[in-house]
Amino acid sequence: MTNMQDNIDMPLIHRGKVRDVYDIGENILIVASDRISAFDFVIPTLIPNKGKVLHQLSMFWFDFVKDILPNHIITGNFEDFPQELKKYEYLRGRSMIVKKAKRVDIECIVRGYLAGSGWKEYQKSKTVCSIPLPEGLKESSKLPQNIFTPSSKEEGGKHDENISFEETVKRTDENTARQLKDNSLALYKRASEYALQKGIILADTKLEFGYYGGEMILIDEIFTPDSSRFWEVSKYEEGKPQDSLDKQYVRDYLEQIKWNKSSPAPELPKDIVDKTIGKYIDVYEKLTGKKF
Repeated sequence: MTNMQDNIDMPLIHRGKVRDVYDIGENILIVASDRISAFDFVIPTLIPNKGKVLHQLSMFWFDFVKDILPNHIITGNFEDFPQELKKYEYLRGRSMIVKKAKRVDIECIVRGYLAGSGWKEYQKSKTVCSIPLPEGLKESSKLPQNIFTPSSKEEGGKHDENISFEETVKRTDENTARQLKDNSLALYKRASEYALQKGIILADTKLEFGYYGGEMILIDEIFTPDSSRFWEVSKYEEGKPQDSLDKQYVRDYLEQIKWNKSSPAPELPKDIVDKTIGKYIDVYEKLTGKKF
């Protein structure tokens, strides 16, 4: 797996599963790579142009919800980058310069539908993240109301764990936890209602927040196929798993080949790579109304 971004001569603060974060003095440079992760592992096969789709979709959404909450973006336009970054053509269309915010170490998840780990838990206990839900819901059912189900943000390869709202209060404080919940629900409501008009169900999503100048702001990426579950309205059918416009395609392939979910992760065949980027581009074009 070769990464062009390995050649960027700036202090690397953090290499995530998908993003690389560099210190560029007063601000930070975030680069969306073409890496893909599944089951908390980075897959060795790159998905060409995936980083560009993620970056451009995030930029669309940051602009779309900026009246609900300010965000960390200074610029996502390569032409406006400082001169010393312009020599890295790789950055074009896949990177943003952002404010140095103090991250809140909670993954803020909002669910509008019953899927994934939520569905597994519901089958056992009729709850999702300890929130009681009514009887009779099926896989992929629309929930009676959107729910905030935070998880811990673990470093060093540990799995993030679902935590209760009370635990969120303990890890932050009452005011921060309440803001995380209210902002997450407001952002999800705005984005999911818009997506529905475009024929896309935003089933659930993950958001991250930080503090800058004493104010809570939105950071990281938002409403992308890496951080959200997207389904097509036209194919939606309650009571079964949905055909997702996200990396579910890769997860399904890995389940199908019975990978044991321990290192090393397997390579992906070309048809899985092609279909995955096809799904990412499809959701980008449907949501933004632009050609990729």
